[in-house]
Amino acid sequence: MALHSIPVRPGNLREVAEQIEQATGLRVEILGGTLMMSPTPRGKHAGIVRRLRLQLEPGLPGNLGAYEVSSVAMPDDDDDYVTPDLAVLPVEWDEAETWIADPGDLALAVEVNSRPGDGKEEWYSRAGVERLLVVDPGKGVWRLLARPDRVGDWDEVTEGHFGDDIELGLFDVRLSTDGLPRYDR
Repeated sequence: MALHSIPVRPGNLREVAEQIEQATGLRVEILGGTLMMSPTPRGKHAGIVRRLRLQLEPGLPGNLGAYEVSSVAMPDDDDDYVTPDLAVLPVEWDEAETWIADPGDLALAVEVNSRPGDGKEEWYSRAGVERLLVVDPGKGVWRLLARPDRVGDWDEVTEGHFGDDIELGLFDVRLSTDGLPRYDR
């Protein structure tokens, strides 16, 4: 089926998104009923995710693991989901048959993102994800958001620059951002 002939209607956006991903290789997410497509991330993006995962994994309790390429559903909405760059989920995810996780299972979502205002911070809050780390390699800054209010905002926000350590406030893990690559503009 050609992409231009896929009928888009409420209730089948996930199906459309999957077909777009298969046909183009683009990463597709659905935020607030809108299809969001991203090109394949550059090497620096993948390097940041890898470096953060390597620091995070040793400090996780045995019942949690750090996963890439795992999508998260918006509760009570069959069309909305996002795919964080890194998701801390129960290790039972290793054996899951589904490709989409419940946001209540996420201990932490990590987004490497240099597009402020894309709606993801609000999405994660509304979904009830307890902690979100947003790393911006374009500006060399990060934001740790905690305690979502479920209407699109966060009760706790900590900000820093590359070079500042990130105290996650869980698992007794501190992430170093020293040496994280920055995007050339």
